[in-house]
Amino acid sequence: MDNVRLIDLPKIVDPRGNLTVAEQMKNIPFGISRVYWTYDVPSGERRGGHAHRTCEEIVIAVSGSFDVDVFDGKERQTFHLNHPYQGLYIGTNVWRTLEDFSSGSVCLVLASELFDEAEYIYDYEEFLQLVK
Repeated sequence: MDNVRLIDLPKIVDPRGNLTVAEQMKNIPFGISRVYWTYDVPSGERRGGHAHRTCEEIVIAVSGSFDVDVFDGKERQTFHLNHPYQGLYIGTNVWRTLEDFSSGSVCLVLASELFDEAEYIYDYEEFLQLVK
């Protein structure tokens, strides 16, 4: 799967508490236009369930854990995110679903584009046609 990969972010260990840095065009492979996070996800709920036409994203479990299921039209893979110093890069035209959120988990997303409803693909059949 060429359009999805784990990215290790710098982890600066300090007895006062660790620090991780995300820098656009350095350890993040795109310019960051938007940052958002999800939290208080009820048990058993899913997030995502879409693909992006133009937006690239880095998904980070800054607290707790969750699974990210990705599908590029050929290959399906599930990533268990539970390290705040590791992000999952998801490129364009990749269907993603986030699930199995632990209690208190926080999912941080760094996005290459501002929000634009038109660039989302919510219909799975449309997505399958696009990636054929």
